[in-house]
Amino acid sequence: MPPGRIKLDDRDIKILTILQSEGRIPKATLAERVNLSPTPCWERLNRLEEAGIIEGYGAMIAESTYGPLTVLFVMMEIESHRTEDFAAFEAAIRDVPEIVECFSVSGGFDYLCKFVTRDLASYQAIIDKLLSNGAGVKRYFSYPVMTSIKKAPIPIQMIADTAR
Repeated sequence: MPPGRIKLDDRDIKILTILQSEGRIPKATLAERVNLSPTPCWERLNRLEEAGIIEGYGAMIAESTYGPLTVLFVMMEIESHRTEDFAAFEAAIRDVPEIVECFSVSGGFDYLCKFVTRDLASYQAIIDKLLSNGAGVKRYFSYPVMTSIKKAPIPIQMIADTAR
């Protein structure tokens, strides 16, 4: 097992599964659902948080409640592939709230980013700024989302299989 990782048992997995879908569940109810008394359940939660398995708690916001939004996936290639160029790009996009996710990828491009903006004009303004502010973007391809088909948390069983 890699350093810093903890071994998960069936109760830990059940706790994680419940929290992913019911993040606001009262701790006493969670303890009851995993067949533990509150104190041991609380200790497990603390252990999972301290190990970094639980990064935080949040709400899934229905994007449609904000009116029409434009979601785009954007493949980006940077000019040069030196360590400092990757660092400059990553620093530049951290300050762009409309980039809600960004992944370093292999293949023909360097990054896959998810943008959420009011409209295409807002998106283009962000791209123009990235192209002119030294972020090092060489080229990019935009893929507007027409319909969201699936949005799901990570499969807990996958964690369970690798953490045992």
